[in-house]
Amino acid sequence: MALLAGCQKVELERAEGPKLAWNDLRGQWVLVNYWAEWCKPCLEEIPELNELDKAPDITVLGVNFDDIKGEALVELGQRMGIEYTMLGQDPGPEFDWELPVALPATFVVNPDGKLLEARFGPQTEEEIRALIGG
Repeated sequence: MALLAGCQKVELERAEGPKLAWNDLRGQWVLVNYWAEWCKPCLEEIPELNELDKAPDITVLGVNFDDIKGEALVELGQRMGIEYTMLGQDPGPEFDWELPVALPATFVVNPDGKLLEARFGPQTEEEIRALIGG
């Protein structure tokens, strides 16, 4: 399993606001969720991901699969009820992750910055909590 962001300083572009330093997320579970407007299961899991993102030990980052950016992405996220941080670029290439072949896809990164697993299909708060032991 590859160690993410060992020495390099990875900064992630947000849909809005300042860049997010990947190292600032150490000590937390990070869920990188790939979604698309046309993906019905993606819509179903948004409320679950919103709840997970409210937890002090979890950060949810959304990546739009259709590469929508900027104001269009912000508006789409609002329309879909996304409350967690949306990224303006796919962080996957930075970490040598394969582009997901199915949506929704959630990459679960442990507090040490290692990819624990990639999950496909809609996730629930209960399933994620069971996985990360909390």
